[in-house]
Amino acid sequence: MKLADLAGLLGAEFVTGAEHAEREVTRAFAADLLSDVLAMVQEEGVLLITGMTTPQVVRVAEVMNMGAVLFVRGKYPTQATVEYAAGAGIPLLAASRDMYETCGLLYQAGLRPAKRKGFRLDLPSGPARPAA
Repeated sequence: MKLADLAGLLGAEFVTGAEHAEREVTRAFAADLLSDVLAMVQEEGVLLITGMTTPQVVRVAEVMNMGAVLFVRGKYPTQATVEYAAGAGIPLLAASRDMYETCGLLYQAGLRPAKRKGFRLDLPSGPARPAA
């Protein structure tokens, strides 16, 4: 999906990086914990959906070679974040929708979840049972 199409679908605005409106993103990852982004996303060019607006978000996007950052819940990045993103060539978009709705609309439009790094959770396979 092109960033321009994504912006139109969500009613989002380019904060910076409008010159990259034709950039394609084929996968997305949503998180407010930057450690989750670093620990889980295994591929490049992913759209990061977040409510975090600090320069650290752009730093993570830069390190992970992400395609763009989309701020949700009507949040708008700080001037320091905008300046850092412009220098790093990371497009920033802002939308008023909440994260859940944003992810649903993007998924429905064909944007798939980012591939995750392999990790294993050892969860019980059924309901907890009292000891006999």
